[in-house]
Amino acid sequence: MSQPPPIPPGGPRRRARGAASNAAGRFEPYAREAVDDGWGAEADPPPLRTEIAFEAPRSVITRNRSPDVGFDRSINPYRGCEHGCVYCFARPTHAFLGLSPGLDFETRITAKPSAPELLAAELARPSYRPAPIAIGTNTDPYQPAERDLGIMRRILEVLRDFGHPVTVVTKGALIERDVDILGAMAAAGLARVGVSLTTLDRDLARSLEPRAAAPERRLAVIRRLAAAGVPVRAMIAPVIPGLTDHEIEALLAAAREAGAAAASYILLRLPLEVGPLFREWLEAARPLRAAAVMARVRETRGGRDYDPAWHRRMSGTGLHAGLIARRFEVASRRLGLDRELPALRCDRFAVPGGAARQLELF
Repeated sequence: MSQPPPIPPGGPRRRARGAASNAAGRFEPYAREAVDDGWGAEADPPPLRTEIAFEAPRSVITRNRSPDVGFDRSINPYRGCEHGCVYCFARPTHAFLGLSPGLDFETRITAKPSAPELLAAELARPSYRPAPIAIGTNTDPYQPAERDLGIMRRILEVLRDFGHPVTVVTKGALIERDVDILGAMAAAGLARVGVSLTTLDRDLARSLEPRAAAPERRLAVIRRLAAAGVPVRAMIAPVIPGLTDHEIEALLAAAREAGAAAASYILLRLPLEVGPLFREWLEAARPLRAAAVMARVRETRGGRDYDPAWHRRMSGTGLHAGLIARRFEVASRRLGLDRELPALRCDRFAVPGGAARQLELF
């Protein structure tokens, strides 16, 4: 794949992109800095095209030992995410590829087309023991590249054929394409979906999450999945103190009306390079509120942009974090969303074709 032209680390925002800059990742020995040479900045830089690279990993299931998440294994069909959510906590992972967590994260995507075949081989190993696989916990499996590549659909087909449980998190409307598989798996107790909701303000969503589905489309996705019998959790995430926290009750009510069966929330997380990117966006998109928003964010994080401690990183600490938690608790209980979805079944797991098929895969 040819390399795209270098992107300056600062300057005017690119159309339909979340980050405004492309600073080098934390592992790079050199950094670039934009300098005003007196000729004036380009008022409206040209749109950036998305570049797709392909990866051939040796395995596809990632194991997780974090004590404050509810899964121990996951699959990420893509690295980077074209949705371009400026607050995305996964942005720092692009630094491991020698790329920027800024614009590179949303314009230079790595796809894993062999993931379904690798998954089938891993599930067929005699030593494998089933437990729900989480998809969408890092980057969105239903980002725009999926429309042409179809990696996520083929992964779901493998999981269906093996009778393997799966949880999916997305803010992409493309998941409607796979309602046939997810509906059938849900009927067998093998699937549930979390739909991420950030705001009902269409203009704010367009700026925060420029290529993700609009708020009303995500509600339509909940409606479609629920109608197909898929248990849906409304994930109010992230809650941004001073910017979107006033919408908690409205978001929960809209999700319940659309058919969500449960709800959860996560406070804004700004690890590593995400902090500067979010502050940069805030100064440009909400300049009159930027200082107040960051003050409120730091109030919930012990005076810092982010507190990575287990069991605090998702919900924060302090008075305002406590008020957010209490409001969410009261509203979700009133709407009947304060419950756990039924546990997914693992007893339906079986290698297609039995032992003979296992031998063929080795």
